[in-house]
Amino acid sequence: MKLPIYLDYSATTPVDPRVAEKMIPYLTEHFGNPASRSHAFGWTTEAAVEEAREHVAALVNCDPKELVWTSGATEAINLALKGAAHFYKDKGKHLVTVKTEHKATLDTMRELEREGFEVTYLDVEPDGLVDLAKFEATLRKDTILVSVMYVNNEIGVIQDIPAMGEICRKRGIILHVDGAQATGKLPIDLGQLKVDLMSFSAHKTYGPKGVGALFVRRKPRVRRCTAADTSAACAPARSRRTRSWAWAKRTGSRSSRWRRTTSASACSATSSGRG
Repeated sequence: MKLPIYLDYSATTPVDPRVAEKMIPYLTEHFGNPASRSHAFGWTTEAAVEEAREHVAALVNCDPKELVWTSGATEAINLALKGAAHFYKDKGKHLVTVKTEHKATLDTMRELEREGFEVTYLDVEPDGLVDLAKFEATLRKDTILVSVMYVNNEIGVIQDIPAMGEICRKRGIILHVDGAQATGKLPIDLGQLKVDLMSFSAHKTYGPKGVGALFVRRKPRVRRCTAADTSAACAPARSRRTRSWAWAKRTGSRSSRWRRTTSASACSATSSGRG
């Protein structure tokens, strides 16, 4: 059967043959759980997980310790937005995003509205970009979190993240960036960008589906609620509705470590993709 020409690479990309070749041994031969630190099977897969983490860190110029594996950008966005919003809610409950964001961001923001947060949805200009003057004017004393997509998945515009980062940093506002469409297409230097949280997805850059990562800055440190937090401020993040996203952050989670095993070298595709 002759297939039509595929022109939807913003939705997903094929797995690079080099990535598939690198993955297969960890699906069949080296199948140990990386959390099993008492035998060689676990040591082998744990080493592969950390190698993959280093590849992704090199792609975006960050410390490997600042990367948390997830099942994709959607989970990373949920972790970032819900976690940061609940942790910093004592400072304010105003959030800002853009009307043209991915559904993963917009749906999460609507859920946070139901939980008592106030969200401002910015319009874009006719060219699809956010007006920086209007962006800065939207920020308030009680604004704690901003989420903006780096590269739009439908119209391809590139937001001025460096400028937004400067604006947010000087006001002490956490900036999350959806970077799913940016990897392999734009140079990303998290050593220079004043971005606190950034979400990634492997399958946008010739990696496998079901693999993603969340960058969480260590200096200056960014805090967010997880399932491990017992403080009253983080209580909503432990509800049944949000527990599944928060749970993946815990490095000892069996399910998330299994995901990291099967995707270990595959996630490194984001550093060698042809995007």
